[in-house]
Amino acid sequence: MYNLYMRSSVPDIMSLGVRRSLAKFGDDLSIARRKRRLTVEMMTERTGVSRSTWRRIEKGDPTVSIGAYAQALFALGFGVPLGELVDQSRDEQGLLLALDQLPKRVRRPQGPESGE
Repeated sequence: MYNLYMRSSVPDIMSLGVRRSLAKFGDDLSIARRKRRLTVEMMTERTGVSRSTWRRIEKGDPTVSIGAYAQALFALGFGVPLGELVDQSRDEQGLLLALDQLPKRVRRPQGPESGE
């Protein structure tokens, strides 16, 4: 019998686009490792993850922690790009939304706080 209280796993609710993006990301990490002539064992030592976790990273497994992916990027020489991924200064949509929320005009405050 189906349990209504069962949680969905991440892959079950993940969109196809996100799954494909993660699979490509994992494949790109695998290619980057091989271009650098690094073995899986070398990567597990540099990232501190197990061999099975490294294999899951190269497959783009969504259940691997983001920290493991960040460490993989760092170990491959990509620095710390996750810190800039959603940088507020480059969030064009967020900046536009903030502009939309600006008041059309500003009035002088009334009352004792206004210094009158």
